[in-house]
Amino acid sequence: MVDDELWSRIEPLLPVRQRRHRHPGRKALDDRKVLCGILFVLYTGIRWEWLPAELGFGSGMTCWRRLRDWNNAGVWQRLHEVLLAELWAADRLDMSRAVIDSSHVRALKGGFQTGRSPVDRGRPGSKHHVICDATGIPLAVTLTGGNRNDITQLMPLLKAVPPIRGKRGRPRQRPREIYADRGYDHDCYRRQVRAKGIRPVIARRGTEHGSGLGTKRWVVEQTIALLHWFSRLRIRWEIRDDIHEAFLKLACSLICWRRPQTAFR
Repeated sequence: MVDDELWSRIEPLLPVRQRRHRHPGRKALDDRKVLCGILFVLYTGIRWEWLPAELGFGSGMTCWRRLRDWNNAGVWQRLHEVLLAELWAADRLDMSRAVIDSSHVRALKGGFQTGRSPVDRGRPGSKHHVICDATGIPLAVTLTGGNRNDITQLMPLLKAVPPIRGKRGRPRQRPREIYADRGYDHDCYRRQVRAKGIRPVIARRGTEHGSGLGTKRWVVEQTIALLHWFSRLRIRWEIRDDIHEAFLKLACSLICWRRPQTAFR
């Protein structure tokens, strides 16, 4: 599940675990095997405790702890930045515009960053807020409760876009334009976006459909669909929000890694 090229990018980012000299205990399971177990859960949505031992990935609790520890060490965020830099260096990243949107998922066990969703009869849920480039490559993702208004994540998402290296000169972080639907129609936020040197292209409430902005905004729906292709992200099973965010960041990295060579325009 983890090919050599992808592992060569992940391995240098993993923190070195110091083994105790006195009472060292059993030797820790190989990191690559544990990562395979984490990906198995991400792809299939299986419960941690149901992770098949015969696959050699270790126990579900071992994989859960490594996912937590690696997320705390910033591994998934740095992996995402490394892959974005490779795409930018290969001219596969289009920062002429960015597109933003969100999607609701049920949170069956509740927990932090959940809320009574107005689109799901008040059941607890969370929102995945995504910003992508002009071709649908995810630049950043945030997690909020299902009752949070989309507009509240406009500025946090723009701030969450990392400095993208890969070419000579200053790293690229800001798109020239930001596209969004009517849910982001607030003039005060337009002014904040313009203050960052970004042109907001946001549909107005009360206007007829057919403005043509959908021909640019559809890529973010594709990105959200790719995120929810991972079974573990279709429903939030994690009570801890950091574990669910770790899965989100890892999924964004995998989308960047498997990005098709043909860029959508």
